Amino acid sequence: QVRLLESGGDLVQPRGSLRLSCTASGTSRSICSIYTVNWYRQAPVQECDLVASISSLSSTNYVDFVKGRFTISKNRAMNTSYLQMTNLNPEDTAVYYCSVEDIWGQGTQVTVTS
Repeated sequence: QVRLLESGGDLVQPRGSLRLSCTASGTSRSICSIYTVNWYRQAPVQECDLVASISSLSSTNYVDFVKGRFTISKNRAMNTSYLQMTNLNPEDTAVYYCSVEDIWGQGTQVTVTS
């Protein structure tokens, strides 16, 4: 059974940076080479929003409010996707999830506050 595990969430000050990781386990296949990996976030009492995605061919896509600040990448050998976040602001506070097809991780909390 394939599982996704996010990590890297933390408490950070405004204009700070974080790198989130999403690692696939339970499979010998390179998930990152086969499927599109998506990063979502959900703030309190908000809907879950797509933040960024990276295709099997490494084509990337970002939602407007993170363009220029977030970078999505992947390491096929590690079966891991990364979300590098810079110039964070309090509006970025949310639980961040990665997903592949219909598989979701448990999320990692990012809190941006002074």
